[in-house]
Amino acid sequence: VNAAMLQGANVQAMLRVIRTGEGTTDANGYRRLVGGGEFDSFADHPRIVRSGTFRNGVKWRSSAAGAYQFLASTWDETARVMGLRDFSPASQDMGALGRIAARGALDDVIAGRFDAAIKKIAPEWASLPGSPYGQPVMTWDKARAVYA
Repeated sequence: VNAAMLQGANVQAMLRVIRTGEGTTDANGYRRLVGGGEFDSFADHPRIVRSGTFRNGVKWRSSAAGAYQFLASTWDETARVMGLRDFSPASQDMGALGRIAARGALDDVIAGRFDAAIKKIAPEWASLPGSPYGQPVMTWDKARAVYA
């Protein structure tokens, strides 16, 4: 995984799909806390645990933050493996690419094999079609439209 990969059209499209599902496509998405609100510093993952209830009645508790809604534990592992020194937008983008690679989907993403990639990364991002976590998910049609 390297920063040049982030410039690929298929990679950019897949990152846009993830951010759409996670509700972080706006200008403050890189600062977003799960459930809404923002954190102040990009020095590190904010490590703020929040809880709530989804519209479907399922209760949740999470430390998810940033454009790709990294859990603190997932971020720690990703940052360690990839040598990421902060939680800046550039690091978050690289971390997302690293998580895609860890799920075995990087070649699919680069090649534009959308369905194959989504099936592999849905366990990483709970908002994607096919995710097993019980929270509301993006439909396949919406995901494909965002990707296009």
